[in-house]
Amino acid sequence: MKAFYPHATSHWLGLDVHDAGMYTQEGKPRLLEAGMVLTVEPGFYTQVQDTWVAEAYRGIGIRIEDNIHVTSEGCEVLTVGVPKERDAIESLRH
Repeated sequence: MKAFYPHATSHWLGLDVHDAGMYTQEGKPRLLEAGMVLTVEPGFYTQVQDTWVAEAYRGIGIRIEDNIHVTSEGCEVLTVGVPKERDAIESLRH
């Protein structure tokens, strides 16, 4: 999996793009609390030098990222209006 997905699934957001903060407390995973903002960012990447990957797929990277605000009732997707479909993204690029 690390060959295709070399980063974590999330990070905190705040005053800086990658805010600092502990992901654990006392050695245990930190529970989400209302007011926290974080990313959810699945991705898939291949390197040009990955000869074990079909040539057509070498050197590509795809990441779909959302920014999430944790609320007392659940969560709010802050990036709900950002296109995620290939055609919509390519249309914006042109």
